[in-house]
Amino acid sequence: MATIDLYTWGTPNGRKVSVMLEEVGLPYAVHPINIGRGDQFTPEFQAINPNGKIPAIVDPDGPGGKRLALFESGAILIYLAEKTGKLLPADAALRYVTLQWLMFQMGGVGPMFGQAHHFIRFAKERVPYGIERYSAETRRLYGVMNKRLADVAFLAGDHYTIADIATFPWVARHDYHEVALAEFPNVERWFNAIGARPAVIRGMAVPA
Repeated sequence: MATIDLYTWGTPNGRKVSVMLEEVGLPYAVHPINIGRGDQFTPEFQAINPNGKIPAIVDPDGPGGKRLALFESGAILIYLAEKTGKLLPADAALRYVTLQWLMFQMGGVGPMFGQAHHFIRFAKERVPYGIERYSAETRRLYGVMNKRLADVAFLAGDHYTIADIATFPWVARHDYHEVALAEFPNVERWFNAIGARPAVIRGMAVPA
């Protein structure tokens, strides 16, 4: 089986893909892209991802046996799920529910949690409007997840899927956006269950 090249760094988006690769059992080689040093802007990396963001993969055995370079974490998760037949239901209705919650992460959780991280922890000056706006939206999104997880074990329903893999690394940064998981007990239960999975533990440690 061909080894997939993973270009990543220790961020929530990067860890989505390393967790996924661990879960589906595909061999992969890690290429750290130090975003603090600007590695994402090198011509070599931008030949793989012209958007200059991690993560990205190169699969030498892509569709039709041809090399495939792929960026955008959500697209990579879908690709790896379809490549292996794992973690994305075959049933049409369940598949769309899974993709719905994946897009909830891509369009909501990731961008909003990321902005909360920035204004709370990394902005060079304190901007109350930014902190209040993104903290409020972050807590609203936690509330959406908490309500959903009151009725089901995982975001897409009864089964663990790429929607959970996409969301978990962002919730793992709850301290960055000053959210106590105990305030959202259903999210906390979900988070603890996923965090105990051996593949998740291994994937969250990438890159070493």
